[in-house]
Amino acid sequence: MNRTIDLGARRRTTLLRTSRTTRLGTALAAAALLAGAGLTVAPPASAAADYTQSAISAGTTQVQLAFTPATPARYVDVHYSGVPGVGQQNVRMTEGGGTWRTGVSGLGSGATLDYWFTYEKNGPQFDTPHFTFTQGGGTQAGCPAQPDVPDFGPNVRIFDPSMPAATIQAQLDADFNAQKDTQTAQFADRRVAHLFKPGTYGVHDDVGFYTSVAGLGRDPDDVTINGDITVDAFNASDQGVALQNFWRSAENMAVNPSSGNDRWAVAQAAPLRRMDIRGGLQLYPASFGFASGGYVADTRVSGQTASISQQQWYTRDSAFGSWDGGVWNMVFSGTTGAPANTFPNPPETTLATTPVSRDVPYLYLDGADYRVFLPSLRTNASGPSWAGGSTPGTSLPMSQFRVVKPGDTAASINGSLAAGCNLFFTPGVYHLDQTLNVARAGTVVLGIGYPTLVPDNGVDAMHVADVDGVRVKGLLFDAGTRTSQALLTVGTAGSHVDHAANPTSLQDVFFRVGGELAGKATTSLVVNSDDTIIDHTWAWRADHGNPGTVGWTTNTADTGVLVNGDDVLATGLFVEHYQKYQVVWNGQRGRTIFFQNEMPYDVPDQASWNAPSGVAGYAAYKVGANVTSHEAWGLGSYCFFDTNPAVSSYHAFEVPNTPGVRLHSLLTVSLNTRGSITHVVNDTGAATPSGTVPVNVVSYP
Repeated sequence: MNRTIDLGARRRTTLLRTSRTTRLGTALAAAALLAGAGLTVAPPASAAADYTQSAISAGTTQVQLAFTPATPARYVDVHYSGVPGVGQQNVRMTEGGGTWRTGVSGLGSGATLDYWFTYEKNGPQFDTPHFTFTQGGGTQAGCPAQPDVPDFGPNVRIFDPSMPAATIQAQLDADFNAQKDTQTAQFADRRVAHLFKPGTYGVHDDVGFYTSVAGLGRDPDDVTINGDITVDAFNASDQGVALQNFWRSAENMAVNPSSGNDRWAVAQAAPLRRMDIRGGLQLYPASFGFASGGYVADTRVSGQTASISQQQWYTRDSAFGSWDGGVWNMVFSGTTGAPANTFPNPPETTLATTPVSRDVPYLYLDGADYRVFLPSLRTNASGPSWAGGSTPGTSLPMSQFRVVKPGDTAASINGSLAAGCNLFFTPGVYHLDQTLNVARAGTVVLGIGYPTLVPDNGVDAMHVADVDGVRVKGLLFDAGTRTSQALLTVGTAGSHVDHAANPTSLQDVFFRVGGELAGKATTSLVVNSDDTIIDHTWAWRADHGNPGTVGWTTNTADTGVLVNGDDVLATGLFVEHYQKYQVVWNGQRGRTIFFQNEMPYDVPDQASWNAPSGVAGYAAYKVGANVTSHEAWGLGSYCFFDTNPAVSSYHAFEVPNTPGVRLHSLLTVSLNTRGSITHVVNDTGAATPSGTVPVNVVSYP
């Protein structure tokens, strides 16, 4: 792929913005007259470095041009030539989240596009230099070499089996004590990662908020913990429940549990991936209190996996010795040892395979050097990707990654992206004064320790171009105090390029509006690219948090997830408390395996919360009226209208009545009988009764 970048500009002031060729010709003629009179033409005034631009291939004949000014512009025009049979074109670009975009069609392989921009800045307008892009010409520049043994910064702990176990345990305990308290650590800025080099360790790691624990082996069994990796209802204030055990993870290790069972009693945004549990796995607190999880993938548990008091759970591409438990919505795909498909009694929904999956990118050691492994795409998968040997795939050296650390600026990160670098985010909180633009196909954006991206001044946090094979994993997007249109946008609206062979994947990517800050974002995630894989996301408009960060007019957010792309697959979709539709799915042939939702707690009155169609309330999961093909399994929506229990929603799921749109295993619940949901899907299903009892629909239609 070909890509160019420039950070400079030349000012143009009083020329009329009519025909670009006429204006240019007039300027050249004036220059010639001045030169003929013996006068010197002054060079254009040089503006500050205040924009980034890119050109990327979006298909065999298409190119996407993007321009991001450092300060908001009232307009941006692009001028280009080089399309065979077409003269110079002058186009007003389309803005979204601070970035202006235009697609160019008709460029065959080898065709060279010449282009430049005109943009407004605080009144005057400026022209950029000319750039060129050759379709199919390959990358013009690469990522400046980074060290293969990088400095991961102060928030990453790297343990070696030669270190005394007591030394390692002391560090684990210190981090846990700083991160464990639900009252003080849940919305703090501290972030940490525990990385274990290949070998065997006799330690116990209690995992607190914003903590990632991972092995640095090529495969899970390269790192063995003779002990425990534990999450429980740790604090007295938790009162024995794990309903707020958010934002923590463990992956890529083998565990020999000290008691025969490992405990992972979590709620949302707390994945367990690529684990080999040599014993049992308990997904509930030791107190048997409620928990609201959860997600497991690419994991083997030799003994029994027990959910017991977990309200819902999703497991993908794993292997269990056996399973026990089921409260409302337990969903399995591609998992050997899973229970039979018996929804709603017990409430287990089981698919033999996962239609499309790709395990997460992960950091590992190759000798003394660090690399990032990129697992291959799987279709109709069952069982862990590593069960028959090493996970298939390729890898990249850390020399091709910019290691991002707290204090790095959005401009410098964008510069690395434009230069062809992948990104490795280390634990920390990153305030962004411009949108991060991921434009190159195959870019990897990998985070450990819950790096948190906060867009300032109303910009969007990140845009991913409509290209093949981008992988985004392990990020928390936290809305800033001025409204962003979207926190993360993937692809270009209206574009339908086939990415089935190498889709973009979003994995363990989480969104938060409110809680830490009085955040605001119209939509958290917008997916325009076809074939995108959304593998475990939690989009959450906060119902609790720091003082002054939560309220109906405080942390405002319309929709959690908006899908416009075709053939998009969501595996593990958690979306809660948004003020209008939680999920809107407009793309064709979409599929969802597992959906968990709570409607907003803080609706002030019914009049404030009626859908445009006139029915009471907004559906949690809305499939667009023009969609003719959509399928989903294991869908649960709950209401808890605590501010005003007189509020109701007419239905939780709203879909077109067409044979190609099918839903399986869906339910509604009124928690503590705070408000009601009249129907489950469209006009089907009874109203929620008292007593926190689910209403189930086995299939629709």
